[in-house]
Amino acid sequence: MNPTDTHSLDAENMAQTLEQHPDFKVLRRLVPQREIHPTLPGQVLLRGVVLDTETTGLSVDVDQVIELGMLVFEFDPVTGVVHRVVEVFDELEDPGRPIPPETTAVHHITDDMVRGKRIDDAQVQAIVSTATVVIAHNASFDRPFVEKRWPVFIDKQWACSIRDVDWKREGVSSAKLEYLLQMQGIFYEAHRAETDCWALLKLLSLVLPQSQQSVMLTLLESLNQPQIRLYATGSPFDAKDALKTRGYRWAPEIKCWHRQLGSDKALAEEIDWLKRKVYQGKRASVEIETMGGTIRHSQRQGLKTVQAL
Repeated sequence: MNPTDTHSLDAENMAQTLEQHPDFKVLRRLVPQREIHPTLPGQVLLRGVVLDTETTGLSVDVDQVIELGMLVFEFDPVTGVVHRVVEVFDELEDPGRPIPPETTAVHHITDDMVRGKRIDDAQVQAIVSTATVVIAHNASFDRPFVEKRWPVFIDKQWACSIRDVDWKREGVSSAKLEYLLQMQGIFYEAHRAETDCWALLKLLSLVLPQSQQSVMLTLLESLNQPQIRLYATGSPFDAKDALKTRGYRWAPEIKCWHRQLGSDKALAEEIDWLKRKVYQGKRASVEIETMGGTIRHSQRQGLKTVQAL
């Protein structure tokens, strides 16, 4: 037996022993797997893409993608089971200007690493064209960047493993990818695109604690649900703390509090709450923006309507 294999076996035996003790929790390194679940003869599978970007900064208006990572995977659209990875893509791109030091400190991509490099546009086009759904962890960040650089992403259905899963209802206190995997006994080195993609793919197969269904199936179901942004237009200033506590965000460009909702039922409940707690029975109106899967998590506007309270 190879000495390395012997050491691995000894380490695994120690890990299993620690797992039996209530005072210890064991973390195992994430190991990328291309073959995840076997397929049955004649089984119909669709293709999805998990995606992650590294950029020169946070502003889609002035910053650029310097690394794009994608995993193309096949899944069962009925059960949400992820079966296998069929393609791995990870490339760097020179932004044509120095990468800010504070950005390099996060993802460790240096000017020397990207110098003279360019992401293959034709390959990105070919990969994304085959996908039924694109999934990112915090899609509202990644989607605007990749849509600006590669228009093929614009008309795709998108899902977000942060916002399209009700982690709070599932009893999970944080939606950070590292934390979610640590809860399952897995660790990895974050903040490079391909590595984060493998971590996200692993997350898709995990079973949620309350709903007892996989993250992937939950995301697929979210594609059939409207994503709604509710604007508390003209809300009184003294209601700001209540709105913030409720989960509303302040949009300074339009000077309005707004909140994302995932269903018509949630919208009805939220409007009732606004009537009682914010507008307190006074005459008012709110703005409702409805976004389908090809618009949500982007910076493009959906269909807007005004509803009197």
